[in-house]
Amino acid sequence: MRIHVVSDVHGRADALKSAGDGADALICLGDLILFIDYSDHGQGIFAELFGQENADRFIELRTLKRFDEARAFSRGLWESLEGGAWPHIQKAVRRQYAELFAAMPAPAYLTYGNVDVPSMWAEHLREGHTVLDGETTEIGGLRFGFVGGGLKTEYRTPYELSDEDYAAKVAAVGAVDVLCCHIPPAVPELLYDTVARRFERGSEALLEAIRETQPRYALFGHVHQPLARRMRIGRTECVNVGHFRGSGVPYVLSL
Repeated sequence: MRIHVVSDVHGRADALKSAGDGADALICLGDLILFIDYSDHGQGIFAELFGQENADRFIELRTLKRFDEARAFSRGLWESLEGGAWPHIQKAVRRQYAELFAAMPAPAYLTYGNVDVPSMWAEHLREGHTVLDGETTEIGGLRFGFVGGGLKTEYRTPYELSDEDYAAKVAAVGAVDVLCCHIPPAVPELLYDTVARRFERGSEALLEAIRETQPRYALFGHVHQPLARRMRIGRTECVNVGHFRGSGVPYVLSL
């Protein structure tokens, strides 16, 4: 069986159309929408609404970890919009999701990323799309577990959970052959982004589950330019499947 896996799509509907070519199924580990593009500040919802100059400033403040200033700066921009922030965000997110889910191959098994808005997925799903979060399914005779979202951070992205709630989803999945998540287990080499020069948050609960249940694979994304793309923990091969927006190429899992 050949499965293609993508994560951190961030608006790459063009490449997503062919991501399942030659595969028996596609797995998508979330972060479909593009809110802010740290590589091209003129792209994404924030820049569409407020222009690249404001995006430059917002990204600069975040990069410098001046989060209170960044929030105050963005709050002023959002408050300048007629009707408040949410209607404008909702319209932009809905437009991206419509394009992305239209491009999404089938069959596809999906879970949410930390920048996704789960409540807005249902209206865009097509036949052959299966969303799983804290749940398992069988693919090709193997048991796959899915854990979506991220952990709480200063960035306050839409689908961040407390450590306790996230751990509960990991526990609900239990022992599987392949563990599919958006964020990595809490291993420093898997969490450090060499371009952003910062550690992202990983899950201690995932790390503990991998050590205890030893799935064949643990697949994840979230860290766009990781120090280590793969690592073995016991018999488990832990793999960052790559930054799909940047590469446009899926990770190939042959089972």
